[in-house]
Amino acid sequence: MTDKVITPASLKNGALTKGLIGACRLLNILVHIVRGLWLARIAYVDRAPGERDEAVRRWSQQLLKVLGVELVVQGQPRPGAKLVVSNHVSWLDIVAINSVVPSRFVSKAEVAGWPVVGYLVTAAGTLYLQRERRRDAMRVLGLMSDALRDGYTVAVFPEGTTGDGRALMHFHANMLQAAIDAKEPVQPVALRYSDVAHDISPVAAFVGDTTLWQSLWGVVTAQGLTVHVNVLPLQTVDHADRRALAELLSSRIADCLYQK
Repeated sequence: MTDKVITPASLKNGALTKGLIGACRLLNILVHIVRGLWLARIAYVDRAPGERDEAVRRWSQQLLKVLGVELVVQGQPRPGAKLVVSNHVSWLDIVAINSVVPSRFVSKAEVAGWPVVGYLVTAAGTLYLQRERRRDAMRVLGLMSDALRDGYTVAVFPEGTTGDGRALMHFHANMLQAAIDAKEPVQPVALRYSDVAHDISPVAAFVGDTTLWQSLWGVVTAQGLTVHVNVLPLQTVDHADRRALAELLSSRIADCLYQK
């Protein structure tokens, strides 16, 4: 057998092919976002809640496809009201979760002002938290509890920021109080990204000084990027203490992600 010789020309051709694939995906993303804007402004508002969730699920699944990200799902989410609690790796997490269990997310208030994206996530019922105001968390907790009582699924990332996917950070317990107050269960979700070369992909992690554009380009030019969405069994909140609940959820998600 003759070893394959890697030359500068072959490397250049590989980079060119990768760039063309990325450019094509970016064009498809633009078209898909335009469809999302139409859906949010015209079609979405006139639909019943169940139809809206299905529209969000289909749009999110299609977005993963145009990004070149494969979706692998294990487990089945509970119908009806629940608080989805997940580890946090990337902006892709929201798309991945919505592809499986459409949710109203809690997000920092700055996202509402982002071009295009802000309009889309606002239309999807995002609950905004103004982090610079200490008491704003209480207001958002009230909105979350009301949404749960009204039958919505609400989603939070208790780590509060993104990590590299290799280990969980501390789970903050404050937002879990909404499920306890509303007496609705928690649906833990474990997210993991892999690619052709890594069991835990560094491409997906939106951390450090990485810009949104750099992260997006890394995603659309990645080879075999896959998001694994593991929906874990429901956790009841009857008589629960939020700090103990946070530790339990963190342990269950970590066991799913990092078990040998």
